[in-house]
Amino acid sequence: MSRVALFSQDPARGWLPWVWLSPILLVLFNAVPVVAMDGWMQARGWSTPGGDPVGLAGLHALLWIGFAPTLLAVLAWVRWVERRSLASIGLVGTKPQKMFLCGLGIGFATIMLVVCAIWAAGGMQATGIGPAWRSPSGLLQIALLLPAFAFQSSVEEIIFRGWLLSTLARRSNVVVAVLLVSLTFALLHYSPQQPLRVVASSVLFSLFACALVLRTGNVWGAMGWHAGWNWLLATGFELPVTGIDTHLPALLVALRPHGGDVLTGGAQGPEGSVLCSVFFILAIAWMAIHRERRAATDGKRHA
Repeated sequence: MSRVALFSQDPARGWLPWVWLSPILLVLFNAVPVVAMDGWMQARGWSTPGGDPVGLAGLHALLWIGFAPTLLAVLAWVRWVERRSLASIGLVGTKPQKMFLCGLGIGFATIMLVVCAIWAAGGMQATGIGPAWRSPSGLLQIALLLPAFAFQSSVEEIIFRGWLLSTLARRSNVVVAVLLVSLTFALLHYSPQQPLRVVASSVLFSLFACALVLRTGNVWGAMGWHAGWNWLLATGFELPVTGIDTHLPALLVALRPHGGDVLTGGAQGPEGSVLCSVFFILAIAWMAIHRERRAATDGKRHA
């Protein structure tokens, strides 16, 4: 498989980093702002010494302030070093709002599917139906988290599945690009003593998102999907999202883990469940098969 411009044929008029350097740059784009702001965040009581958010104020600070410098750094790199257009990193398409909203709906549906599968397998017990609807302050906080998660998720999709994926594909090929993006994504979501199944889930999460952007030809849908997945998981069931608990009343059903961590996901939440990994594997396989069939059909039409 040869080098390819994934989202746009717009040329890079500047310098594209080497394959081995691109993931390192992304790690630095993420790590430098975190290290620089760590003391400041702790001084305001927004994060622990380990970097975990404290309360809703800390979560908002993480989602808004924590991700903004990384986005600005990547966009500045694209503009001034690679000298590429935004279209070339996946911000392309005639109806971005529609594609984002469609992805948002898919995100809602897919995380509900995963949570319901764990529930049906005996990994969850319901303790209440929609307690958030009896808490106006809870509903307000849940609503405020939607744009926050949308921003955080969009930044991750732009930098991982937009910039890094397109840069690596131009320097190597799509397969190498997808694998390196997914490994880098898992590395930046890794924490000490994290079980192997959680690491595998992070890799599969990224593989699914890569498959989604390759299917749609842009990052808008993946941005919406990631936002819908994170927000509903964080607010819909009183369950952790990527190990973070919002401590808000459930928007849909209050659930409590029941059983082993392999099924429930443990402290990681449903994303750490083996059933979540099964979902990603099946979804990736379906998109890959559909992509091959579409390519075969297009080949016959041009024959």
